Amino acid sequence: MLFDTHAHMDDPKFDEDREDIIEKCKDEGVTYIVNIGSNIATSVKSINLSKKHDFIYAAVGVHPHDSKGMDENSCAILEELAKNNDKVRAIGEIGLDYHYDYSPRDIQKKRFAEQIDLAKQIGLPVIIHNREAHEDTLRILRQSGVKDVGGVFHSYSGSVEMMREVLKLNMYISISGPVTYKNARKTVEVSREVPLDRLLIETDSPYLTPVPHRGERNYPGYVKYVAEKIAVIREVEPDEIANATLKNGRRLFGI
Repeated sequence: MLFDTHAHMDDPKFDEDREDIIEKCKDEGVTYIVNIGSNIATSVKSINLSKKHDFIYAAVGVHPHDSKGMDENSCAILEELAKNNDKVRAIGEIGLDYHYDYSPRDIQKKRFAEQIDLAKQIGLPVIIHNREAHEDTLRILRQSGVKDVGGVFHSYSGSVEMMREVLKLNMYISISGPVTYKNARKTVEVSREVPLDRLLIETDSPYLTPVPHRGERNYPGYVKYVAEKIAVIREVEPDEIANATLKNGRRLFGI
């Protein structure tokens, strides 16, 4: 029983075989998937997928790449989507991305804070995207009072030291495919040190495909490789990781 807490099954890379792949997920032991919005349109697509498949849930939000396209009505639209669909279980993915800077940083920060406020208003956890923006991400989360709703740092790539600060904010740490890569020293350390009751696993499908399928299209069935690698790192059985992360995911997302 596996819980992929972060996937983008609405991505065009699945347009040719989406339904077949979703059925294949069940065969691979995937019990739950949270499909993640990255803008208004993909948030709607995530909701539609969740309505069609009982084991898929949705998150709605605007990714930092798309934050420059938000206006004063965007949060109201997200609020309506969340309130009118009981399978929406989080606001996300939201955050900061200073690697690509597709949106100006001041706009990223403004829209990030607004969406945290929205999550607090409607009582949903947040799904955080943080790339090369550690200090500002933590500062905004602290100032926003995010502890009230909690959330998860998706595809965590920071240090153990930063992880300890993240955990103080009522957050979970989600590990994805890069933990299987040869150069993943920091992620391996985090996977070893994170408290088991604060650990989640994900694929970020169709991206970040784990070894032994790196270079191929990712899909939620490959979350098993993330669980298996973490089990090796922590010197436990894969079932222990699968069961703990399933329990943690259900707790965070109210499933």
